[in-house]
Amino acid sequence: MKKVLLILLAVIVASGIVLTSMLTREGELVIPQGAGSVVLDSGEFEAFHLPQYAANYITDQYKSYFVEVEPGIKVHVLEVGEGFPLFMQHGNPTSGFLYRRVAEELPTDRVRVVMPTLVGLGFSSKIPVSQHTLDNHIGWINTVLTKLELTELVFVGQDWGGPVGMGALARSPGLFKGAVILNTAFNAPTEPIDLSPAHATVKTPVVGELVLEVFNSIFDQLPRMQGNPDSIPKEVAELYGKPVVDSGNAKAPLALMRMVPDGPDHPSTPAMRLIEQYVEGLDIPVEIVWGMNDPILAPGLPMMREFFPMALVSETEAGHFLQEEVPGEIAAALLRVIDQLQAPRVD
Repeated sequence: MKKVLLILLAVIVASGIVLTSMLTREGELVIPQGAGSVVLDSGEFEAFHLPQYAANYITDQYKSYFVEVEPGIKVHVLEVGEGFPLFMQHGNPTSGFLYRRVAEELPTDRVRVVMPTLVGLGFSSKIPVSQHTLDNHIGWINTVLTKLELTELVFVGQDWGGPVGMGALARSPGLFKGAVILNTAFNAPTEPIDLSPAHATVKTPVVGELVLEVFNSIFDQLPRMQGNPDSIPKEVAELYGKPVVDSGNAKAPLALMRMVPDGPDHPSTPAMRLIEQYVEGLDIPVEIVWGMNDPILAPGLPMMREFFPMALVSETEAGHFLQEEVPGEIAAALLRVIDQLQAPRVD
């Protein structure tokens, strides 16, 4: 009996080691493939034909293409319209499709809406976990802006899209003319702190993998982040989740949660300090549109007001993904910022 128990214990231990190894694997590079080309003023880019479940959410006027920012690392970009460029950056775990409803509210004969998807999410390349660093994501999005040869733009950022987009603009500051800031954060932590209980839980190795990859799907939890849970029905959650899960490397959502700094010694904190300093030095037209029912970032509004004390603030009943709930308010703020930029100068 003792021998049987020892064998059983050995099997359990070995199984645990195998399971832990599988859960904490790095994930492989997955390179999406397009066909044909999309011709822009800045050159030709690899076209990507959207699967029907995604194409159903946008019109035929959209362009869908890849910008290769490093060998094998492609950023999927959606864009629509012509005119003044609007750079819209989403966060975790969505994609450029998050801004589709905002684009519907904008005059696309007057503005060009550019919506990149962060590497690891949506239809962009999937990468090993160790490559998910704030510096990398900033560099990749900056390369997109550089290759598109934009000369001016208004920025919209939410969640990780705020610091990633702002960090990218800090490397090409001449582009940045105005902004609409959604639920996000730009401050670097000066003491140990967790953004939320969920972030505190999943940062623990193996525990995070079990929570987000075995027992739950982060995409199924998106409605709980909203003021109105019905604003993200099952098919919209699938719009964000399916390309990640189907890729065979669904490591990005957890990696991006762990990328959130939890103190001054976190690997993301040095980049966040640079972003914070850059934001503090801005002198551009800014509006803030905030979702007050965001369970994670709603309390961050006072800090955002400190960054932009002159900004018009629109407090809404939306949650974290406010693009799904109040697209009209976001579009209106964008148009006011553009009008301010384009108003005749009085000497």
